[in-house]
Amino acid sequence: MDKYEILKALPTPCYVIDEAALIHNLEILHSVEERTECHVLLAQKAFSSYCTYPLIARYLSGTTASGIYEAKLAREEMGNRQVHVFSPAYKDEDFDELLEICDHIVFNSFSQWKHFRAKAKQHPEIEFGLRINPEYSEIETDIYNPCFKNSRLGITLQNFEEDQLDGISGLHFHTMCEQGADTLERTLKVVEDKFGKYLYRMKWLNFGGGHHISKPDYDVDKLVKLINYVKNKYDLQVYIEPGEAVAIDAGFLVTTVLDIAKNGMDLAILDTSAACHMPDVLEMPYRPYIIGSGKPGIFPYDYRFGGPTCLAGDIIGDYSFENKLDVGDKLIFTDMAMYSIVKNNTFNGMPLPSIYLLESDNAIKLIKEFDYSDFKSRL
Repeated sequence: MDKYEILKALPTPCYVIDEAALIHNLEILHSVEERTECHVLLAQKAFSSYCTYPLIARYLSGTTASGIYEAKLAREEMGNRQVHVFSPAYKDEDFDELLEICDHIVFNSFSQWKHFRAKAKQHPEIEFGLRINPEYSEIETDIYNPCFKNSRLGITLQNFEEDQLDGISGLHFHTMCEQGADTLERTLKVVEDKFGKYLYRMKWLNFGGGHHISKPDYDVDKLVKLINYVKNKYDLQVYIEPGEAVAIDAGFLVTTVLDIAKNGMDLAILDTSAACHMPDVLEMPYRPYIIGSGKPGIFPYDYRFGGPTCLAGDIIGDYSFENKLDVGDKLIFTDMAMYSIVKNNTFNGMPLPSIYLLESDNAIKLIKEFDYSDFKSRL
């Protein structure tokens, strides 16, 4: 059986993580580490299926977390690899625990740094940093833009307190989303212009995430050049923390056609939901690709796909196919490893999709299946 026949034999809905595709991405990221001596970290907010963490640990330097739970997961499942954390604000009880878990802790404001500074200085083994906001970004969608007007994320130059840097060993910026090295190059010029004089006082600089490093058209050579330039000019360690680049094109969502109706066009109801199982389809928004499909009008049979929830806008998109679809047919959505498994939910009591791992030799392994108790336990 080929890969897609294996996927269509699975009960649906289900996510399938593609180990071979994951390794492909990791090899590219590891090559960046080798060519620059930078540290590449998995951004767990995009992908935190920890069954793959032993594999990821063979290629990357560690992980970055958005809070206490991700930090604990990284420490438990990725052994002695680095654990970094950033949050817009920390609870006192969480911070105490983070001090026992993390290698780097990044603060979003000087007020947070001042609040926790006394405790922080009792842990010389941990590196502490500040997130800066260069007030420059090329992201057009505000919900994903950390630098849009009045953003709560990062310290602007106007609010930077250079007399409060004792105990701070690094700076962090995150201004990108699924973008290339050219965007990073322009961003670094702004960062240098505004904060360059402080970089000479730092041990490290974190370029954040949003780097589409494993996309086929990404300019890896330019990224390497930029990292080496910053490292050598300021004599510091560079970190990057991609999420998409680790898991892009490394997963599938398999679904079944439950019904086909008509209202001006053919409407197919699937056993998977945009709202519940791939929320970025609505939030981004975007139209995920289905294997064997085309845009409307490309092939003879057009369908609008929707989920089984009561949300009127639970619409995945319009697609065309060479052959007519029937109830019971299975479809495969691509690029469903990142920002799908970590963001799914049980709105309307929707069952969560099972999670499988497609190993490099095409063996299929069930990682997790969910039932009613998982829905009830969340309430």
